[in-house]
Amino acid sequence: MNLRIPGPIPVHPRVMAAMNQPMINHRGPRFSALFGEVADGLRWAFETSQEVLVLTSSGTGGLEAAVANIVSPGDRVLSLSIGNFGERLRTLARLYGAQVTALDALAGQPIDVSQVRQALQENPPFHALLVTHNETSTGVTNPMREIALVLNELGEARPLTIVDGVSGVGCLPLPMDELSLDVVVSGSQKAWGLPPGLAFVAVSERAWPVIEQCRSPRFYFDLRQARKSAASRQTPWTPAVGLIFGLHEALIMMREEGLPVIHARQRRVGEFTRQGARGLGLQLFANPAFASNAVTAIRVPPGVEAAKLRARLRDEFGQEVAGGQGALKNDIFRIGHMGQVTEADIQPVFDALRQILQLV
Repeated sequence: MNLRIPGPIPVHPRVMAAMNQPMINHRGPRFSALFGEVADGLRWAFETSQEVLVLTSSGTGGLEAAVANIVSPGDRVLSLSIGNFGERLRTLARLYGAQVTALDALAGQPIDVSQVRQALQENPPFHALLVTHNETSTGVTNPMREIALVLNELGEARPLTIVDGVSGVGCLPLPMDELSLDVVVSGSQKAWGLPPGLAFVAVSERAWPVIEQCRSPRFYFDLRQARKSAASRQTPWTPAVGLIFGLHEALIMMREEGLPVIHARQRRVGEFTRQGARGLGLQLFANPAFASNAVTAIRVPPGVEAAKLRARLRDEFGQEVAGGQGALKNDIFRIGHMGQVTEADIQPVFDALRQILQLV
């Protein structure tokens, strides 16, 4: 099966082999040494000198940890949403008692940066700003550099930024320190090429005083505890040791390739995927200027049922793609192309689509 969904993505044989090691003592010196190397690798991948904490959870757990440690009941939060995962982050803020001001983009579009500037100027001050870097539900990547410039115009009065980087960090540019981002979250099943089960939460120095004073309840997702344990190269709770083995190898592979090369390859494969869709007469869903290089959303052709199209791709041709989410369930399908991916991995999807669409 050619798994081409926006996560989980295929796991490289080197990573699989690394995970297939005998279990070790998660409180012993070997794990501590391994965990220290992983922490260094994560800082490199997030392009930060700040701490990157490792949680045993999905990416959504990492996002909840970010909200639970930054947002106190009553805090004013500006939430930028361009799709399903932006809505999820907004829901988390509301559950933790935030007063949320919502700013939404049209389907398939990025957030309007001028509207962000207007909201920040007309409704100050906001305690935090929530934003999705790469929205896999629509195949759109937000203009994070432009958003960061608007925030940095406010200087020290700017809100803390909580960034859903679950599907972007590791394959798309998001230099945390350069953009002065405060909390950036990613998940193991995306660009990192691991099975689900790990979340990575990068935290700026500016955010730690807020975390220390945050009034929201937390236990398993208490970043103060994670930071304390990380100082001795440990985790506060039992880690997913096998996934840490895999992460160590995945980071080695990423360093062997280098971030600029990874980003360039992702751009190349993203454009290849979009050209492949257009070559079959299919319409792309995302604004081309902001189309994601990690996942491509394609409109379902008229007269074709989305579920049946995906079922035929899977059952007859061994090509697994994703459907739309929410209101887009019957309107689009999505091809994931993140991680260790090349054009040769994507071409079979279009070969199969060509055969299916000729028969419709």
